[in-house]
Amino acid sequence: MTEQIIGATVDEADLSAQTGERGANAAQIMVGDPQSWRKPVINHPGGAAGLKEAAGSAGIAVVVHAAYVINVASLNNRIRIPSRKLLQQTLTLAGEIGAIGVVVHGGHVRDGEPVEQGQDNWRKAVDGLELPVPLLLENTAGGKHAMARELERIQGTWTAIQAASGAENVGFCLDTCHAFAAGLDMTTVVSDVRAITGRIDLVHVNDSQGPAGSGRDRHANIGKGKISPEELAAVVRDAGAPLVVETPGEAAGQAADIGWLRERLAG
Repeated sequence: MTEQIIGATVDEADLSAQTGERGANAAQIMVGDPQSWRKPVINHPGGAAGLKEAAGSAGIAVVVHAAYVINVASLNNRIRIPSRKLLQQTLTLAGEIGAIGVVVHGGHVRDGEPVEQGQDNWRKAVDGLELPVPLLLENTAGGKHAMARELERIQGTWTAIQAASGAENVGFCLDTCHAFAAGLDMTTVVSDVRAITGRIDLVHVNDSQGPAGSGRDRHANIGKGKISPEELAAVVRDAGAPLVVETPGEAAGQAADIGWLRERLAG
């Protein structure tokens, strides 16, 4: 039986040690400053090749999370064009380290701008990208004009993406905190998302500090937030995908959350 992939958010410069401290067999990393437009770099000893070798030797699957500033849906050229460039640089680097995917937020348009145009910008972005690893669209918690908050919006964005060349290399990352904060039904969210996308490639397993429908993107450790632990465990089991915790507490907090997940999946 294949071991369940359960990862944690770590610093790539110390990837193997930090992943081991958390009891994980996968690692999610940021390649560069998440709030910067600078070209991403690998700070691990030996660069991309060194990180790939270290992860491979330790049996660690690597996920890359793209910078938060990226918004390929934007109608503003000064945001959309640099977003595409930075996303391509991130995908290329992820390919060099042998990552299993790159997670990116859905982005948004501004008040008064047509959502459909933002969704079509997603199509254009995928059309123009080289995808050496899967690109994983992540649902988001808030924003009236977000591309991936409500199910209807996810549907429109996904439909636009499917018209792009290379759409088969685009997957979906379900974030449980974001789904709960967006007001999605946690008892049906897995089947609801699969009805739209046909796939869930990764789950960000996070409890939520804010109540359902609050729009607050504030993660909590599992069992310390507002999401029912039973519903959270059911989402994880139903999704049947690799898992990553993005919860507080660094090593100790994330290790406890990973232990909780392993217990719930053992049966």
